[in-house]
Amino acid sequence: MTARNILAWSPSAIVFDCDGTLMDTERHWQEARNATFRVFGLKPPAGFADRAHGMHYTECGALMADETGKPDLAGDMAATLLTTFTALVDEDPVTMPGAAALVRLAARHLPLAVASNCPRATVESCLDRAGLLDAFSHVVVAGEDVRPKPEPDVYSAAVGLCGVPPEEALAVEDSLTGMESARRAGLRVLGLGPCPPGPQAEQADLWVESLADRELVRWARSRIGE
Repeated sequence: MTARNILAWSPSAIVFDCDGTLMDTERHWQEARNATFRVFGLKPPAGFADRAHGMHYTECGALMADETGKPDLAGDMAATLLTTFTALVDEDPVTMPGAAALVRLAARHLPLAVASNCPRATVESCLDRAGLLDAFSHVVVAGEDVRPKPEPDVYSAAVGLCGVPPEEALAVEDSLTGMESARRAGLRVLGLGPCPPGPQAEQADLWVESLADRELVRWARSRIGE
C-alpha cells in the first residue's frame, strides 16, 4: 500500500493505539522505567528505552529484570513500573498533537476503537481525563485471553467489535511493535513519527510526523467527513 493509495481510500473504522498515539505518555513510561530501575538499585542498560517501546508492561518488567541479571525480580519490577506510570499519567494527562481533533471528527462518522497493551483502567482513565473516552465504541486491551502486541489479538478483536472486515479498517500506531500487530491482523496502518530507514519503513502504509499533519487533516475531512 503506497501513501498515494491510502490517501485515496476511505476506512470503515479506525482503531487507535493509546500510548504515544492518542496520549503523550511515552515520556511517562520512560520516567517510570528509570524510577523503577532506581527503586531496585539498578542502572538502565544502554538503549533500553528503544527496546522497550510499545511493550506490554509485564514483558517490559521481565526485560528489565533479565537485562540487569535479576530475573527473579520480573514480577516486582513490572508491578512497580505500572504503579509509577499510572501515578505520573494521573498527574499530567496530555494528548498528542492533532489527536483530539482527528478523533472527534472521525467519531461523528465511523466506529472507533482503542487497541492497547496497557491495562484497561489506565487507558480509560487517560482518555477520560482527556475528554476522549466517549468517542470510542470499544476499548480492547491485552489480557488473559488477548495476547499483547506484536501478536494480532488486540487489533483483531477491535475490528471484530467494530463490525468491519480488517482490510476496511485503519490502525493508527506510533510503535513498530504495534504496527506489526495491526498488519498481522490485516489492517492498513498509519505510522506516527519519523519514517525509519530500511525494511522497518514498510510496517506502515503511510508515515506522518503527527496527527496534525496538513495532508492527513485534508484526507480526514474529505474521506471521513467534516
